[in-house]
Amino acid sequence: MKKFAYLIFALMPILTVVLNSCVGQSKAGIVSSSAPPASGILTITNTDPFTLDPAAANEALSASYIMQIFGGLLQADENLEPVPDIAASMPTLSSDGLTYTFHLRQDVKFQDGTLVTASDFKYSWERAANPATNSPTAATYLGDIVGVSDMLAGKATSISGVKVIDNYTLQVTIDSPKSYFLYKLTYPSSFVVEKKNVDSGSNWWQKPIGTGPFKVQEWVKNTDFILARNDLYYVDKAKISQVKMILNSTSSDMDLFETGQIDIANPGAAYYDKISDKSEPFYQDLSIYPSLSLYYVAFNCKQPPFDDPNIRKAFSLAIDKDKIISLTYRNMVKRADGILPAGIPGYNDKLIGLDFNVQQAQALIKASKYGDASNFPPVTITVSGGGGSVDPTIQALVYQWKQNLGVNVQVRELDTELFNSNLPQELDQMYLSGWIADYPYPQDFLDILFNSGSTYNYGGYSNKQVDTLIQQGNQSSDQTKAFALYQQAEQQIVNDAACLPLTFGETYLLVQPYVKNLTVNALGFMNFNEITIASH
Repeated sequence: MKKFAYLIFALMPILTVVLNSCVGQSKAGIVSSSAPPASGILTITNTDPFTLDPAAANEALSASYIMQIFGGLLQADENLEPVPDIAASMPTLSSDGLTYTFHLRQDVKFQDGTLVTASDFKYSWERAANPATNSPTAATYLGDIVGVSDMLAGKATSISGVKVIDNYTLQVTIDSPKSYFLYKLTYPSSFVVEKKNVDSGSNWWQKPIGTGPFKVQEWVKNTDFILARNDLYYVDKAKISQVKMILNSTSSDMDLFETGQIDIANPGAAYYDKISDKSEPFYQDLSIYPSLSLYYVAFNCKQPPFDDPNIRKAFSLAIDKDKIISLTYRNMVKRADGILPAGIPGYNDKLIGLDFNVQQAQALIKASKYGDASNFPPVTITVSGGGGSVDPTIQALVYQWKQNLGVNVQVRELDTELFNSNLPQELDQMYLSGWIADYPYPQDFLDILFNSGSTYNYGGYSNKQVDTLIQQGNQSSDQTKAFALYQQAEQQIVNDAACLPLTFGETYLLVQPYVKNLTVNALGFMNFNEITIASH
């Protein structure tokens, strides 16, 4: 099963996925919702991807397309563990825990029929690490490999830790033993691209040639995007012939589902009563999937007033998460007190969070170096969006900070398309963010988001004790010991109020009964090539 691993810096809905009940259907000619599609076309509502370049994608939308078109050495199985993809088997590991030897399948072809070899992987990884590519993820997901940091810094023109032994053998050396390294190779940064395709022009990714179960058939921006089944795919060819994406639909999923025009819908919190009522017809179509995702407010620890941990704690204690979850999300998400969601290995059910306590929050402000909220500099929260329509969650946060602390928090929106790339330069005192696991391991949250030197630690949180605990956990070959170290680090991050954890996600979908083999894993990936449509 193909894995979908991605990060998100805004709200965290799963892709809105729909099946069109017939080709050429109009609102005037609605087909009964009980009738399965006559063709093998899977149709979804979606938005144009920002990029289809595996080295350039660093958000959910683009990654959702890329995962269908490209592949890598490894993928995640149903238990979210790394298993072979283009690799013929799991790699052998040297006795010192540093060198992995991969043997590749010899029957994998790019979608133009060209065979994939070990040299293609070396090229792809070196391209990602080339400063000219400007990859936002290479340092994070390939940086454990010896020589990647030198390439990223412009000190080398190749990755010294990647060696092609022969056409189908690749040797990879990392800088220290790391129990999570193979998980990282399921992320798009390590996916293989064809040099001939990349060399065709700067916009090569608009007509990509990958190795995945689907290939791009058509892309008309703001209109539609069509994926066709890749009949050269080396295993588990898709059961459907096409995935048609209707871009920027003006109709809601629920409206389309209710009128029988679509077969899978992401209903949203506004319809919670309707879909959760057992007496309503939609209840029987409801499926709920767990998600290893976190939605949170990050504090800019380098700017006043959040350079003072007392202020960060006060802003955290002033928020009634349960009220927000009940009123805004209609209880369709879980309360987050820590960083790691339940279900991830190493989850700490004894973690002590910062509970809602207005009196304590106000006392912390008095104990801070500012003494009183009136002495704060202006406070602004940076969010993804546009058009001035502020999300209800943000409205609730701003209201509670005003009511409970007397602080007027301004909201500044960054264009959604530019949010990821511009946030480090545009950062205000706080920012609203989200993260979904790229692989089910604590390091993917704690190290990437809160290590002092991490690319994605935009808020500049830094604690040497936390860094040491994370590093020791990363390098421990004893998983029980590693999880204990990660738990200590997580508790300290919470104690320091490096961020305000808000919610852990769940995915709600309405699915017509004739749609079979639909799965959404805890990483948020819907496996299109497993879906079938049952006939009457």
